[in-house]
Amino acid sequence: MTTLVQPCLGLAPKPGMRLDNRDTLERIEPLDRQTLGERAYARLSELLVSGRMAPGEKVSLRGAAGALGVSMMPVREAVSRLVADRALEVTPNRAIRVPMMSAAQFRELADVRISIEGHAAAQAASRRTEDDLAQIAAAEAAFRRQSALPDPDSGLTVGLNKDFHFAVYAAAGSPLLVEIIRGLWLKAGPVINLDLRASPDRLREGGALRFHADALAAIRARDGAAARAAIAADITGAADFIISRGALAP
Repeated sequence: MTTLVQPCLGLAPKPGMRLDNRDTLERIEPLDRQTLGERAYARLSELLVSGRMAPGEKVSLRGAAGALGVSMMPVREAVSRLVADRALEVTPNRAIRVPMMSAAQFRELADVRISIEGHAAAQAASRRTEDDLAQIAAAEAAFRRQSALPDPDSGLTVGLNKDFHFAVYAAAGSPLLVEIIRGLWLKAGPVINLDLRASPDRLREGGALRFHADALAAIRARDGAAARAAIAADITGAADFIISRGALAP
């Protein structure tokens, strides 16, 4: 039997798998396309998680392909995955957009985030290393410096807020937990920007700044309950403000 796997690679086909079978080969996606699709998915996901796209904002496949420097195929694959994740949606006229969210849906999402992200913060307090603590402190300081500017960059501030939260969650030492939280932020990120981009005064009032500082202090002191409470208060404060503005769908 002819084999398509060279012995020098140290690989062999799995039992029952015929790599000279035409049907099997046709189902194997080219590696370069698969890699580009993964990269496109990662980049588009980051735009959503970082709050750089707003609810209702349309996604141009051609525009995204041009910005990413790839063909349409990897972008289509990435968008299909994000639609499956419910981070993007297809409208009746076949346009791709960031989903609109009702106040009730956002409140439910906030409640789930409080439970899961609060747990991650508590785990971070007990498991964090000195390197983890340094990463969290650096992220907190960067967010604080940007927020204190007379005219803070709203897009950058949203991204720095995300960086702080994920520095905390990474310190929990659970890649699975971070993956779950990232899935929640795919949905929450576009709405969160309605809070931090709403007004510079919102930053200076001390909500997110205070809660970030409280979370950092709690994690430094290895106080899991206080870390959980600080993250919960941060999520609750943002959700209350966003819903009170009436910017979400009824």
